[in-house]
Amino acid sequence: MDHHPRDYRGYGARPPDPRWPNGARIAVQIVMNYEEGSEYAIGDGDSTSETYLTEVPGATLGPGTRDLIVESTYEYGSRAGFWRLMRIFEHRGIPITVFGAALALERNPDAAAAIRAAEFEVCSHGWRWVNFAHMSEAEEREHMHRAIASLEKSVGERPYGWYCRYAPSLNTRRLLVEEGGFLYDSDAYNDDLPYWTRVGGKPHLVIPYTLDNNDMKFSVAPGFASGDDFFTYLRDAFDVLLREGKTAPKMMSVGLHTRLAGRPGRTAGLERFLDHVLKHEDVWLCRRIDIARHWIDNHPAEA
Repeated sequence: MDHHPRDYRGYGARPPDPRWPNGARIAVQIVMNYEEGSEYAIGDGDSTSETYLTEVPGATLGPGTRDLIVESTYEYGSRAGFWRLMRIFEHRGIPITVFGAALALERNPDAAAAIRAAEFEVCSHGWRWVNFAHMSEAEEREHMHRAIASLEKSVGERPYGWYCRYAPSLNTRRLLVEEGGFLYDSDAYNDDLPYWTRVGGKPHLVIPYTLDNNDMKFSVAPGFASGDDFFTYLRDAFDVLLREGKTAPKMMSVGLHTRLAGRPGRTAGLERFLDHVLKHEDVWLCRRIDIARHWIDNHPAEA
């Protein structure tokens, strides 16, 4: 059975009015990925050190060699970048969703406590930040259960959303529905609005994510070279969606990583973007769980 059927039509020429709260013309959702301490590492029994989303794209010392540069680069995210981003959001009163890898938050209880105190949502980013696409079904199920139990302990609440590292397996969505406690997943990039799909005969909500409004492009090519690049792209995306929102409101996701956007030269661009957004009144700044609950209440699957 195909649990990821391809739909080329989507909402087509007439997307639904999402009826965002207070008549907002756009819902802006900021994601902060917290992965540091859960990535591939020789010390955790992996055959290779992490090679993805670092400051030296593509660099590798080869299998079996511990890469201290990569480890140190990742540690910057948990030691410094995380706290810089937290100050930016809290200073502006912006609610966010954290894509939290469970082991990473276990290893930094201060960060977990800060996320909990700020009442930010934690969407599960897996037990570890590793590849799900090639896992066996049994291993993936085990990782899912470990992630849920871990996040319940570290942030005080089970996750209601799920997002894999880069790509889910063909089993992921079915396993989420079978687990029974998830309201949505974000393992899709195919729309500007949430949508319902059916898995095993049951409705399941998908809240698409983004790989373009994303600081990962500081580390992959073609990408951003400066904070101004980041700001300009985010601002233009926001302005277009806000204009479209006069007649067809949409959602805008922004993806950040503590080790990438948490660097000072990049946070400068992020801050300019957030201040640009805050100048507008017809905006709903929210968490992904808020979007999920709104969609469930206003656009139920049965409709």
